[in-house]
Amino acid sequence: MTNNIASDATVSEETLSSNSIELLRFTTAGSVDDGKSTLIGRLLVDSQGLYEDQLDAARKIQSDRGGEGVDLASITDGLHAEQEQGITIDVAYRYFSTPRRKFIIADTPGHEQYTRNMVTGASTADATIILIDARIGVRPQSRRHIYLAHLLGIKHIIVAVNKMDLVGYDEKVFNAIKEEFGGFCRDLGVVDLRFIPVSALQGDMIAHRGDKFDWYHGETLLTTLETLVVHQRSQDSVLRFPVQLVNRPRQPEYHDFRGYMGRVESGIVNVGDEVIVLPGCHKTKVTEIISFDGPMQSAHAKQSVTLVLEDEIDISRGDMIVGTVNQPRIEKEIDAYLCWMSEEPMQAGAKYLIRHAARTVKGQIKQLDYTVDINTLKHDQTPDSLGLNGIGRVKIRMQQPLVVDDYDNVRETGGFIVIDTHSNNTVAAGMITQ
Repeated sequence: MTNNIASDATVSEETLSSNSIELLRFTTAGSVDDGKSTLIGRLLVDSQGLYEDQLDAARKIQSDRGGEGVDLASITDGLHAEQEQGITIDVAYRYFSTPRRKFIIADTPGHEQYTRNMVTGASTADATIILIDARIGVRPQSRRHIYLAHLLGIKHIIVAVNKMDLVGYDEKVFNAIKEEFGGFCRDLGVVDLRFIPVSALQGDMIAHRGDKFDWYHGETLLTTLETLVVHQRSQDSVLRFPVQLVNRPRQPEYHDFRGYMGRVESGIVNVGDEVIVLPGCHKTKVTEIISFDGPMQSAHAKQSVTLVLEDEIDISRGDMIVGTVNQPRIEKEIDAYLCWMSEEPMQAGAKYLIRHAARTVKGQIKQLDYTVDINTLKHDQTPDSLGLNGIGRVKIRMQQPLVVDDYDNVRETGGFIVIDTHSNNTVAAGMITQ
């Protein structure tokens, strides 16, 4: 076996991205029974991304059901409840690689009830695969998934028209779905949109072309994933370092040490760089960068480090260290899109906790500007509330200022979550906009 896969989240993105092979994060979405679990299973099997014991377990499940070969869906539907119901419930992260690229798959649910899980998995993805059953065509959930993917800033959309074997590999069926869904996506503003006809069960056009699609001249799904040019967001050039902890050791030999611990959310920081601490707007220099493995000359996005600064400044958890160019905004009032995740509807005027980066503040949803009809993309300008899985644009007022970016520019400092003050449950995910 040449590739590796882990079915849990113990492998850090920092570890994967430290290798010279480029990393692609992608998510999958599809309505119930569109064959998403089978597609991922086929992708992993055909790319040699499984250990032998995983293959043996999938073969046993298939044998126990009276069949032969590998039960592809069981590879990804890891929870007992998922296997019983035949639907994906939770977000699972899969890791595999080919000689050309490393991958992290966020396998997300397709059922409308679990749309919030889909939002979680898609929030860090570079690309998404949206499945459509060739027999059924475009469904409301298909439109919901593409809208959420676009709203969450995913630039590369791959539409896999699955189960083509069940419609006789008919080119007309594929073209009809492509025309209908393509029009919806263009109205939405999707830039990089690709349609691929596949049969996940038979393996056609997943990692290998097969002999059924002589009328389709595009690349296979795996080749498409290997060759996507990952969109370079502005986060690659702007430093965002939210302070998570101020480190003051108690040992006598470190009595003068003061370090600021956190993760570089975007950009690069070097020893000697001039930086600004927000929201206080104090300018200083980085004198040391310390990691678990020792001193460093520079640190990049996704690395957790301790920064030591030249000047003694009053800095606490939630403050942000940034570069001197392309600075974020300091706001007590923000406009944002909310994806509501609670069965208890959102009400304008209600108070919640807003958790943004390393800071949590009290806030009030002052105004619900409109909600979005997923099927038509029309805005309801007179909404009373925002219900479960609803999407709307709101205005939020905070008690203390936050250091923010637009979500389209820097995801990590443009996104936030909304928490119910009584239950402490996360009730919404938000994307800051202007």
